[in-house]
Amino acid sequence: MKQTSEKTNVMRVLDQKKITYKSYTYAATEAVSGMEVAQTLGQNPDQVFKTLVTRSGSGSYYVYLVPVNRELNLKKAAKAVGEKSIEMIKSKELLPLIGYVHGGCSPIGMKKQFKTVIDRSALSFETILFSGGKIGYQVEVSLDDLKKIVRFELEDISD
Repeated sequence: MKQTSEKTNVMRVLDQKKITYKSYTYAATEAVSGMEVAQTLGQNPDQVFKTLVTRSGSGSYYVYLVPVNRELNLKKAAKAVGEKSIEMIKSKELLPLIGYVHGGCSPIGMKKQFKTVIDRSALSFETILFSGGKIGYQVEVSLDDLKKIVRFELEDISD
């Protein structure tokens, strides 16, 4: 587990808002599973979250954060945002839509801020870890501090 000195856009946003965070790097040039990230960093997989981007049947986009050792429940996720159905968007749609690549999606610093829902299990921890906006980078932030940058709701959205 290595703390990093190189800054990603996510870290610059956190710095601008004077938010305390920890940053970590791991060796990867392409997306790796969230479980691999948690193991590499020696972190509890319940506390490491993956950022998932979806589209609803009505054409709206939503962002979900779920622990890396769990799956997004599409029915629960749709209900949480008042939609009939949602589906994951294709990896190639990520960069033009949100400015991040698969494996480097972060709820902080997206081109456009979409409604964001974090799995309620995050309340079990003082901080959660998620992508620092680039493959190989993670940041650790408290929910209270994250709330200063990203508007989100907490719901039961994973299995």
